Amino acid sequence: MFKQARIKLTAWYLVILMLVTIFFSFAIHSMLIRQVRDFVTEQRFRIERRFGPIQPPGSFDSEFVEEANRRITLTLILINSGILIVAGGLGYFLAGKTLKPIQIMVEDQNRFITNASHELRTPLTSLKLAIEVALRNKDLTLKESKKIISENLQDVNHLQDLSVRLLRLTTGKNSGQKILTEKISLKKVIEESVKKISGLAKSKNILIKNLVNTDRIISGNQTDLVELFSILLDNAIKYSQEKTKVTLSLKEDNQSADISVTDQGIGIEENDLPRIFDRFFRSNLARSKTKVSGFGLGLSIAKKIVKDHHGNISVQSKSGKGSIFTIHLPS
Repeated sequence: MFKQARIKLTAWYLVILMLVTIFFSFAIHSMLIRQVRDFVTEQRFRIERRFGPIQPPGSFDSEFVEEANRRITLTLILINSGILIVAGGLGYFLAGKTLKPIQIMVEDQNRFITNASHELRTPLTSLKLAIEVALRNKDLTLKESKKIISENLQDVNHLQDLSVRLLRLTTGKNSGQKILTEKISLKKVIEESVKKISGLAKSKNILIKNLVNTDRIISGNQTDLVELFSILLDNAIKYSQEKTKVTLSLKEDNQSADISVTDQGIGIEENDLPRIFDRFFRSNLARSKTKVSGFGLGLSIAKKIVKDHHGNISVQSKSGKGSIFTIHLPS
């Protein structure tokens, strides 16, 4: 699709350029021929004033003008041919440059739709099968019915969570919409995030060590920033063994603050690091060594929140040795 579009765009570039060059070629040709005729006429008058009338009159003029016309036309044809060849190559290159961002966006959207459809289909299939089995069972008891409804409710919650995360990723993505910001305490944001995730930490007997003790006030959206650190803490706890530790630390200067979330979990393989923030991506270790459920959307949402706050997020990790996620936020 994009190859055809690139060829068509190149063709349009060439058509427009050649129309302009041909127009100017005709203008240049007419101007040069007029100047040649004027020059020949002027030279003939000079010769006649010195040597008398030339016989036959005008024969030399027409031959000279015809030869000049032939040479000018040939030169313009060669120049236009060169322009056509060079412009064709440059046009194809520029068309590719023009279409590349669109191609990336379309491929990203297609990948997003495919992955979202897959994630939605799994719980829907589970719901459908459970309901069909229940309908066929004529001896279904009240206890069994409640169990089926409870399982279906889990699938519904799964779908709801996925829908919320998908909306979180897509809202304002291409609209240029700015987030609502205010002056907020970084310390309070971290404390609220820790409080929000403390239940999960207790269930695995994991210690959250909060070393962020600062009076720094930053400009941002408190709800989004709490969600950002909650996502990172949630991931750190989910992919860590019981009775380990997750540490929040801070490095700051007058211009910015760097907040790090360090865990003692399973880590990330080196070849997975470049894709760790991609939507729906889950590393090989996350899929094979843990039974953690998830969509692979959390870190994508985290990256979006950081980007909305004009910061950046980075990760350092080794397989089996934990991970360090660092958030850089300007003041």
